[in-house]
Amino acid sequence: MSESSPNPIRIGTRGSLLATTQAGTIRDGLIAAGHPAELVIIKTAGDLSAAPVQQIGVGVFTTAIRQALTNHEVDVAVHSYKDLPTAPEPGLVIAAIPAREDPRDALVAAGGKVLGELLPGATVGTSAPRRAAQLRALGLGLEIRPLRGNLDSRLGKVASGELDAVVVARAGLVRIGRTDEVTEALDPVQMLPAPAQGALAVECRADDAQLVSILAELDDPSTRAAIDAERAVLTALEAGCTAPIGALAEVVESIDEDGRIFTELSLRATVVAEDGSDAIKASVVGPTERATELGRELAAELLDQGAKELL
Repeated sequence: MSESSPNPIRIGTRGSLLATTQAGTIRDGLIAAGHPAELVIIKTAGDLSAAPVQQIGVGVFTTAIRQALTNHEVDVAVHSYKDLPTAPEPGLVIAAIPAREDPRDALVAAGGKVLGELLPGATVGTSAPRRAAQLRALGLGLEIRPLRGNLDSRLGKVASGELDAVVVARAGLVRIGRTDEVTEALDPVQMLPAPAQGALAVECRADDAQLVSILAELDDPSTRAAIDAERAVLTALEAGCTAPIGALAEVVESIDEDGRIFTELSLRATVVAEDGSDAIKASVVGPTERATELGRELAAELLDQGAKELL
């Protein structure tokens, strides 16, 4: 839809550097397409607490923004997709999932060390049970510490010597221009990222047909297929966004028996015991248009292997 809105499209976001940078890419994309847009900063309960996410509640960072959207205080909400609860929000729709940033986890360690160079007993901070469980499963003898706060304060704990290293989403560091501090981008073979890591969810009211159409211009079909598959794994396992589950889907090129190139979706996932004592993995490949079904099939395979007991 090319017709501009008479008033700027109001984009609700948290006030952190990362959140405003992410929302700013959506604002800039809308403006470039001829639709005036502006950011509206919304305070959330999560911004006022230093407690771990598991204590303050899943979805704490999205509730206030969604409330503002429902109350017509803003027109659009921009979320880090991995932070969204798996259940859809009544009356709202994810109108766009733009092209994804690098989904990998990143190590930022003192002295430029990579993961394999950290000595047993080294202190590693992470906010995610998934990362903690996968780090323990590597058997390196690391001491995992809980981590909260914005990216700047997390990186500061390494610079100050309080921690030997932290593990964060590489996408966040890319977006705020601090990839030079990454000492190792962790291969998904070592550590599968959170479902939807590196992707943004651009949400609006479902009954605003004009805005749904405008936002759809920002949607990336390959990213949407990957996210649909990864989130379907979470939903089918009945697990929230803080569960120790990693999943990554990628649109890949394959060749058929006649030598023709076609694309399909490759999906892999893991469920890890919180203490790292056990992990199960599975993978599946299939048509991109079956993304959600592939996610459900993979979850069923994980359940057959005993995922419920690990969760």
